[in-house]
Amino acid sequence: MSDYTKHGYLTSSFKIFHLKDQARQDFSYHYHDFHKILILLSGDVTYCVEGRSYDLLPGDIVLLNAGEVHRPIIKSDAPYERIIIYISTSFLADYQEGETDLSLCLRQAATEQSHVLRFHTAPSVRLTSAIHALDLASADTDYAAALYQKVLFLEFMIHLNRASLSNRLDFIESSPSDEKVAAILSYLNEHLTEDISIDRLSSRFFLSRYYLMHSFKEQTGYTVGNYLTTKRLILAKKLIAEGLPITEVCYSCGFKNYSTFSRAYKKSFGESPRDYRQSLL
Repeated sequence: MSDYTKHGYLTSSFKIFHLKDQARQDFSYHYHDFHKILILLSGDVTYCVEGRSYDLLPGDIVLLNAGEVHRPIIKSDAPYERIIIYISTSFLADYQEGETDLSLCLRQAATEQSHVLRFHTAPSVRLTSAIHALDLASADTDYAAALYQKVLFLEFMIHLNRASLSNRLDFIESSPSDEKVAAILSYLNEHLTEDISIDRLSSRFFLSRYYLMHSFKEQTGYTVGNYLTTKRLILAKKLIAEGLPITEVCYSCGFKNYSTFSRAYKKSFGESPRDYRQSLL
């Protein structure tokens, strides 16, 4: 069976895209090993994240932490236009000290179990201007263009967090695609490193094995096993980056032997755990 697809590659601190699809497209479930922010400009879109669905409005801001499985569902032929920002987890970690924690809104999204911020009053002029300036700067090739983009990106993140903290932006409620599947996803993420079987899940959530496996794949696109492996590998990459011994990372993330872990890691990330560790030195 296929694993989740890791989409997009990021070799810089952040990257900005302005995309517009004129024809309806079908997107599969996928994840990134970096953070992602999407700002909807137009389109008839439902955004699915970790078993929850959000009917978006123009101006909505979707916040996705690294590793969160998601996909947009395009519901009509209306042009789907959006600004997308990929953000390196290590880059954002450099701005997580004291009062300058620029990852606050992303962490709030995880805490609130909501991934979409929406203006409940008139849009913030400063945030809107910051988005516009950042969008224009993505095509800038003049002197010190990269530095200028970085300044504008940091300004955008500051205004995004300010708008969230001042309640100009609200985390909107989601509609679980399936209440049981949403509960199972939450449980899996809370017990990621434990030995979890289909029988254990069936017993805990009072579901038959068949119904659980069928519903989970229908709502997320993949099997329980593939979901667990993907999440464990993302956690492993994070722990390796933090300096933990690779063998310890293997077993602490729920893998039963190192060879299985190493093969899965290389298949997912294109390099072995040891090669990744070496690249950080």
